[in-house]
Amino acid sequence: MPDDSNGSLTEELAGLDFAAVSPEEFARIVKGLSGRQLGEVMRGDLRTRVLGEVFGRMRQQFRPEAAGRLKALIRWRITGESDVVYETSIADGTCAVTRGRSEAEPRTTLVMGDADFLKLVSGNGNPVTMFMMRKLKVAGDVGLASGLTRYFDIPKA
Repeated sequence: MPDDSNGSLTEELAGLDFAAVSPEEFARIVKGLSGRQLGEVMRGDLRTRVLGEVFGRMRQQFRPEAAGRLKALIRWRITGESDVVYETSIADGTCAVTRGRSEAEPRTTLVMGDADFLKLVSGNGNPVTMFMMRKLKVAGDVGLASGLTRYFDIPKA
């Protein structure tokens, strides 16, 4: 990825067909960008597309054998140019993802900025370190939040 200007970087990423990008390739893209660059590209339609694709893949990357009989609603609040909320519902060996905030009470809520979210879901950020550095805020069941990565196949860059 060129890093000579955010304009060309944004244009290059905007031209990507995210549905065709493998989780491993996505992890490499995120790893190659600074937090500032990630924040710059997470704007407007590109941000909507990236978040939609990441949350859309959660069902595919869910590991039901690891979740066992877990029943939990996880609320994700991604801050950036605006707050975006998604919810992940895990129950009976299935994972469902919806955009927006439901009336249900989440077992845990995770709040983080765009760049930190991308680092977390691409395997480029350590959730414990992010929590300790206050880049990831957790409300509710901290134990559930700390173990979430085991319920999903997280790519490695």
